[in-house]
Amino acid sequence: MSEPAVALSDVTKVFPVPFHRRSIVAVRDLNLEVASGQIYGLLGPNGSGKSTTLKIILGLVTPTRGHAKIFGRDSDEIASRESVGFLPENPYFHKFLTGEETLKFYGKLCGLRGAGLKQRVDDMLSLVGLTSARDRRLAGYSKGMLQRIGLAQALIQEPALLVLDEPTAGVDPAGARDIRDLILDLKSHGITVLLSSHLLGQVQEICDRVGILANGSLVREGALRDLLGVENQTQLILQGASPQFLAEIEAQAVRSGARVIERSHPRTSLEQLFLEATDPPDPQPHE
Repeated sequence: MSEPAVALSDVTKVFPVPFHRRSIVAVRDLNLEVASGQIYGLLGPNGSGKSTTLKIILGLVTPTRGHAKIFGRDSDEIASRESVGFLPENPYFHKFLTGEETLKFYGKLCGLRGAGLKQRVDDMLSLVGLTSARDRRLAGYSKGMLQRIGLAQALIQEPALLVLDEPTAGVDPAGARDIRDLILDLKSHGITVLLSSHLLGQVQEICDRVGILANGSLVREGALRDLLGVENQTQLILQGASPQFLAEIEAQAVRSGARVIERSHPRTSLEQLFLEATDPPDPQPHE
């Protein structure tokens, strides 16, 4: 059995508040696994602990308690990050560099050189649709183009795990669709994708599993199909049934004022699931 791409075990992160005798628990007792080859969506409202969780996975923040591993290696080991590509929500680039120069810069940081680096830069520019803009300075790139060059730099060293924080932030619908299709293509090539996004419709389209954080705790987690099923309800779809059986079903349906057209678990939306999972219950009134 292969190692999971990401494994968090009893992870808690506490931040002390300077000049105050208190602290903030950003993540509490978090257990999470992302299997290799999956697209996993990490969701939650602002302040839920998503960013802290991503930073712990990437080794940028050390947990107060617990352990984080990437493909079996502790995330605080530098070697664990060799297989990881990362696109932050607001990436910073040197705007005086061209698209090609930017990818060469990041490629050299990852140890690429010579003909191999040149070929990889060409491949990444083609992959994200920026070949025609390779000699244009980033100062002249649109928001969508900057996100795409960010994806290219995150992929420059051929990572096995790609971590994306709001990958379509500020991107127009056409650009968001292109990025969505690119993420699905990466999955088809065996790359694991962990993404954080507020665009729940997009997450619902591409993710295999999701985890929903609220107040630093994991409140929902599982396969999208299972999470979106509505409990205690059934839909019925009949195909190839005999006329006699159909007549019996229809007769019963008519008697109850209904008509049978499908049998499966009805589905809610990811947006509705998210709101139910993250909305705190109303406090009980005092007598």
